[in-house]
Amino acid sequence: MNINEILTKCDHTLLSQGATWSEIKAICDDCIKYKTASVCIPASHVKQAKEYVKDQLKICTVIGFPNGYNTTAVKVFETEQAILEGADEIDMVI
Repeated sequence: MNINEILTKCDHTLLSQGATWSEIKAICDDCIKYKTASVCIPASHVKQAKEYVKDQLKICTVIGFPNGYNTTAVKVFETEQAILEGADEIDMVI
């Protein structure tokens, strides 16, 4: 397996609480350039990122990250909202 094949199986991730739109945009550009499986970003950036990348890249976000302390009802709401805003993949801390 070569590096390009490996990259198609990897999520490129930026989950910093202070991540700015310009940082999210830059990581999306990298993902498109290197053809990664997806970009994994905070839920607050999903809608804007989806509009930016259109269908060039899958958008992943996390629910209950990092500790999973939220109740099931909160996780359900956050998941539904992320999907409505364009998330293609959800990674959830149970």
